Amino acid sequence: MLDFNNTSNWPTFFFIGIPGLEPAHMWISIPFCFLYLVALVGNVLLLVIVRTEQNLHEPQFYLLAMLALTDLGLSLSTMPSVLAIFWFDVHHIGLDACLTQMFFIHTLSSVESGVLVAMAFDRLVAICAPLNYTRILTHYTVACLSGAALIRGATLLAPLPFFLRTFSFCGSNILSHSYCYYPDMLNLACGDVTFSSVYGLVCVLCTFAVDVIFILVSYMKILGTVMKLGIQDRNWKSLQTCACHLCTVLVFYLPLISLAVLHRYTQETSPILYTTMSNAYLLMTPLLNPVVYSLKSRQIQAALRKRFWAQRVVAGE
Repeated sequence: MLDFNNTSNWPTFFFIGIPGLEPAHMWISIPFCFLYLVALVGNVLLLVIVRTEQNLHEPQFYLLAMLALTDLGLSLSTMPSVLAIFWFDVHHIGLDACLTQMFFIHTLSSVESGVLVAMAFDRLVAICAPLNYTRILTHYTVACLSGAALIRGATLLAPLPFFLRTFSFCGSNILSHSYCYYPDMLNLACGDVTFSSVYGLVCVLCTFAVDVIFILVSYMKILGTVMKLGIQDRNWKSLQTCACHLCTVLVFYLPLISLAVLHRYTQETSPILYTTMSNAYLLMTPLLNPVVYSLKSRQIQAALRKRFWAQRVVAGE
């Protein structure tokens, strides 16, 4: 039986797993483990293909590799605490470990949002200014866009752990997710959390809100350009990559927005709903991104077939 009351100077936080289904955690771990494995293998495979295939050494695929690398980081950030709950019935985590996990989750989420913006910019240039594409989207530009996304996320979110360390935590210290999440931890803090809450909201507005606006404006511009062209002049190959990107955007932002709404505007939400949305937020994106690009991108499909047949030939010899 876990003791959920803690009043020490170095608090311990507790994960509740899936409420009401504690006896079935071992069985629930099987699909979770499988999904994590698929996410890790899929993103590693994307990185290997982009690295080894010369015809994929283009800006859009470099950005895809950056997206896969970010998804790997997100999966590895949450996997230890999630599987510890289901496999070993370990529900507790120390303050420092919790703050570290929280920082990486929020930073990598911000980086992923920034990479999605860079990919939208890539599609905008490819469709609206195709003659200038190679001049604008150089390797240097891709490196700058990726670096800017990383620096923005790390800079804006670095203060969050320090804010939380200034508070004492009283009460049960029970987290409603299977990992450490800033709004969740802030709800458990004693004292006036107004500034920390406002800063968290500012971070959301400066990252996700700005990114969503830029992506929407980019696709409005793309749609306007495409509608002005005749059917025979439309670049269907570029439009297909737009479909891949839009699927990725929806997979990332819909669970994120739903989880944010649950935290800020609902008071008596079912714990099972919290758990479901939180797992969907950080598990489905790394899982589905490789699937989307494998099914929708002809270049990725061709690279996968080439690698598959090469392995079969080697095995036959």
